[in-house]
Amino acid sequence: MQLTDSFVVLLDAFRTAFTTPSFQTFTTLLTGWCLSHRMRFVTECIQTAGATHHRHFRCYHRFFSRAAWSLDQLSHILAPLIISTFAASGTIHLALDDTLCRKRGLSLFGAGMHYDPLRSSKARKATSWGHDWVVLCIIVQGLPWCPSKVWSLPVAFRFYRNQQGNRKGNKGKKLPPDPAHRTRPELAVELLTMIAGWLPERTFCVTADSLYGGKSVAKHLSANMHLISKANAQAALFAPAPPRVPGQKGRSRKKGDRLSTMQVWAADEQAPWEELSFDQFGLHAQLSVKVRQCLYYYVTGTRLLTVILTRDMVGGRPDTLFYCTDVSLCAREVLSRYACRWSIEVTFRDSKQTLGLEDPANRKEKAVKRTAPMSLLLYSLLVVWAEKGGHGLIRFPYRPWYRQKQEASFADVLTALRRKSWEEFLGGAAPDHPVTQSRWDQMLDFVSRTG
Repeated sequence: MQLTDSFVVLLDAFRTAFTTPSFQTFTTLLTGWCLSHRMRFVTECIQTAGATHHRHFRCYHRFFSRAAWSLDQLSHILAPLIISTFAASGTIHLALDDTLCRKRGLSLFGAGMHYDPLRSSKARKATSWGHDWVVLCIIVQGLPWCPSKVWSLPVAFRFYRNQQGNRKGNKGKKLPPDPAHRTRPELAVELLTMIAGWLPERTFCVTADSLYGGKSVAKHLSANMHLISKANAQAALFAPAPPRVPGQKGRSRKKGDRLSTMQVWAADEQAPWEELSFDQFGLHAQLSVKVRQCLYYYVTGTRLLTVILTRDMVGGRPDTLFYCTDVSLCAREVLSRYACRWSIEVTFRDSKQTLGLEDPANRKEKAVKRTAPMSLLLYSLLVVWAEKGGHGLIRFPYRPWYRQKQEASFADVLTALRRKSWEEFLGGAAPDHPVTQSRWDQMLDFVSRTG
């Protein structure tokens, strides 16, 4: 079994990252990964791809646990492919976040207890056992075949281990901090520095939540990288440093006078609110905003920022501070770009539900760090395939209860790839009789459908 030729062409771009046998294993596993309706175990991918008799099954397991290839090298190939397809010019928009993959078993490498947002509420914080991944995505929107949809295409990945995972076997003992431990913001800086170094001539703008909006990220941004994030409600904001007075002794000031807090600023009647209406992906709201340019000194140093105070006039969201390191953007542009960050949550959901991000059952270190990102890499490749012509193969099934659907989802893209692959594989077996043809189409629809 082989995926449609138009998709195999995309896989050929990764040939230089592998040896010839490893590349054959790579294409076989991704074929099974796309076509499988069950858990994405390595053995399931082999069986779905029809490769159970081609090589010993251990060769496919060793592809993840021992083979000499680098995940960062795959990212280095994937990033230019995405950028040349969707963002050949202008600013490249990024989204940064982490996601929890729930697992079972105590012998898994790197597994630990992590905050679980799906089981948590404002009153109760819940945790789950599993793996945590920090993921960097390229944001794509305004595509002709889905003009209102925003996509976050995963491009680079880091595996996060908490202190508990690094100190296995020391239960009950109070130990000093591990100098080798890296936090999620530190891993995020690695990813941002890496992609900014690959394309130093391009400008990037990354949106991230408050976890990645502190000084551990903001003070390590490359010169060609801008950041949009949330600021702490108690943030200490300062006016820009005043110009040096002739004859002044000592060094120049780094910051001006401290500005009012968010609560005082919100209550200040001399600073009027501006009404903004949003009706877009990730943000449907009537907001009142106040804008100032100032320094968030303890987070971004002397870098001038645009700080925006928002108040929801309808939905009841609490007052929130946003900041952006690109002072050329207005309040509407900053909030609109931050709203697009929600697409990364949709990517995590689709990757888990349709591509089995949480399914791999590998236990060894290399296998754990390499297997799960394959589903995220495959997600990006599928959207690239759709943009390069695959969207013409998407067809919506007849559903009398849902006739208003006009734009494709990720599940529709995956279904189109499966159907085209099965049609090419079974091309000579299609029947001619009308009744049998109808049943044939029904069978193809069933095997292609995304669960």
